[in-house]
Parts: sequence; structure tokens; C-alpha cells
Amino acid sequence: MSSEERRVFGVRVADLRKQKGMTQGELASAIGRTASWLSQVERGIQPVNRLDVLRLLADGLGVPLQVLQPSAPAPAEAATPPEAEANDLDRARLVLSGHPALDALMAPRQDFQPDALPGLRSSVDTIWRLTHGAEFAELSTVISAVLPKLERACRTAPAEYRPELHDLLARTYQALAAAFVRQHEADAAWVAADRAIREAELSGDPLSVFAGIYRLCHAFVRLKHLDQAEHAAVTAISALEQSGTGEPTPRHLSVLGSLHLVLALVHARSGARSSARQQIEAARMVGRRLGEDRNDFDLEFGPTNVEIQAVSTAVDLGDAGEALDLSKGLRTDGLSVERQARLLMDMGRAHAQRRQYADSLDCLLRAEELAPEMIRNHIAARTVIRDLVLGAGRTASDELRGLAKRTDSLG
Repeated sequence: MSSEERRVFGVRVADLRKQKGMTQGELASAIGRTASWLSQVERGIQPVNRLDVLRLLADGLGVPLQVLQPSAPAPAEAATPPEAEANDLDRARLVLSGHPALDALMAPRQDFQPDALPGLRSSVDTIWRLTHGAEFAELSTVISAVLPKLERACRTAPAEYRPELHDLLARTYQALAAAFVRQHEADAAWVAADRAIREAELSGDPLSVFAGIYRLCHAFVRLKHLDQAEHAAVTAISALEQSGTGEPTPRHLSVLGSLHLVLALVHARSGARSSARQQIEAARMVGRRLGEDRNDFDLEFGPTNVEIQAVSTAVDLGDAGEALDLSKGLRTDGLSVERQARLLMDMGRAHAQRRQYADSLDCLLRAEELAPEMIRNHIAARTVIRDLVLGAGRTASDELRGLAKRTDSLG
């Protein structure tokens, strides 16, 4: 956008907002941005070049995209909507609903068998393997069988076994929160994260509580409750930094670094560029102290994951060139399939921002090969795929149309 285009666009946004009877704060809250960012847009200071941000503003104002930006590509002709598919986590969501161990409450007993512990440990490891692999359909099946067993065990086992059982239950709810975030079911993620925090406290492991708060922050981001996400992350970081006088353990550093990364995400989503970069750099410092890629609390924190998040943050801020520079030479083969696919997806988004459409499609297809369920359900992936189709129009390749059909991104 030129300065004149920014000015005209800003006036249009302000006029539409006033017609809707909304304050800057109300509109900013509705789209997950800060009032200062919106003020800069309306004054013609902050450019809005990305189609996903334009669409976000249009949705917040309740107007078609072309009313807000007449030069935006026209939507594809509406097709007959397909029948809604069952969500991969529907079964898990049902298990989360209500109280998971009512029978144990109504008939108190102590029938827990200690020899069941190895099987429960193995099941929780499987749950996290499926979560990291973005295999949500199978995850839903496994978790809906394991979760009630763990809840009953926590209530019926002798006291000596309960700390470990509460720890296993905390890990299970953290996995469920992570999966719900990735499938954009933020309300369920909030419930799961809250339960994870309680179980972690009962387990006697304070750091597991902080890992649960990290999951809670991601749920808040998905809900666009950025103020709550920021408050939770800042409070947790402050408590971790003030705790203890000796050298922090690797587990401590993993949690601290992860919280800096989620705070960077919060600032990026609110358009606070310098604050987002400060948090990425803080996470880099923690990663250097840690000195290796680890998976404490299934957070996958380490120097490599910091750079993956730095790529994602740069894309969110519209700095596509920086994102692609950061991605060069990154070795992700030691991380989960989900992390590898996430990097490819963000590279695809960056290439699309630079109108390098062939490179964007290549990255998205490679991400789909690694984690098809994640690409099929991730809003950012589906948005960029839809934008690629709209930009290509009738010249869209069979590969692109096939990807759009598989991800339901044609409409």
C-alpha cells in the first residue's frame, strides 16, 4: 500500500466501524488485535497487505471483503456445501464433557491394581505420540478409553500411587488441550488445560503446573482472548524467574523458554512487533542455556524449536523475507512430525506473501505428506490454500485444486 492507499483504507475502516456503532477497543477485541494497532490502521500508518488480515477486519466489521477492499479477489462461486464431517476429536470431546468418574464417586472403593500402572504409562506415551504426529482420529479413540481409567484410578488407588497417577492424568489432559488447539476447538482446549493444571498440582510437580499454563495460554490465543493469554504467560514467567537461587534444571528451562514463545505468539497476533521479537530473543537465550533440543513435558523446547517459532512469528507479522531467511538450514528431523509440518506450512505462508506461488504450493504439499490431518484442519493452512486458488483462478493446477479439495478450501 502507498501512503495514500493506506490513508483511504484507514478512513474506510473508521467509517465502517462508526456505522456499526463500535469503538476502536470493541473492534480490536473482536478481531484479536490491540486498539493501538487499529488506531494506526485508521490513521493510515499501519499497512494491511495480507489477505487473511483483510478478511479478519471484514469479518469483525460484518461486511463482505470487497466492501472493505474493492480490489480484493472476488470469492469463488458458492458450491453446494458438503455434509459436515464428524470431527476427529468428537469422541474425546464427549469424554471431556461432564464428570469423567461418576461411578467412583457413587460407589467409593479401592480396587486399583498396581500392575495396571505400566499399561497406563504406555497408554499416556501413546497419546503423546499421536498428538505430536497430528493423528487425531486415532488419538480420540485411545484417549476416550484411557481417560476414564485414569480418573477412576486417581480416586480408587491407595495414597502411595496417587502422585504418579495424577501426573499421568495431567499429561493426558495436556495432550488433549494441545490437540484441541490444533483443531481449533479452543473452548474444549480451555477445559482440558484447566484440568491439567489441577492434576499437575495434585501430582506434586510444580513445573507440570506451568506446562499446563502454557497449554492454557494457547487456548486463550485461539479464543482471541489475548489479554488473558498475556496475563497468564507473564505471571508464569515472573514466578519461574523468581523461583530458586541455584542453577535451573533443564526441565525448568524448557518450561520457561516455552512460555516466552507463547508470549511472542500473543504479541505477534496483537501486532506488537518489537515485543514479539523481544520474546523470541528471550527464548533464544533460554535455548542457548539449555544447549540441546529436549522434550520435557512434551513441549519440544530447544534451540531448533525456537527458530521454528521465530519463523512462524515473522510470518504472523508479515515479514515473509525474514521468515524464509530464518528457515534456511534448519534441521528438524529430530523433532516431531507436527513440528516439521508446521515449519513447512509457515514457509508456504511466507512464500504466498511474497507471491511465490509455486514454492508455496510445494511447501504445503510436503507438509500434507507429513501430517495430512493437521493441514486438513489448520485454519492458517486452509486460508493460504484458498488464497492460492483465488489468485490462480482458472489457471490453478491440478495439484493445487486437489490440495484445496482435500482440505475443503475451495468454497
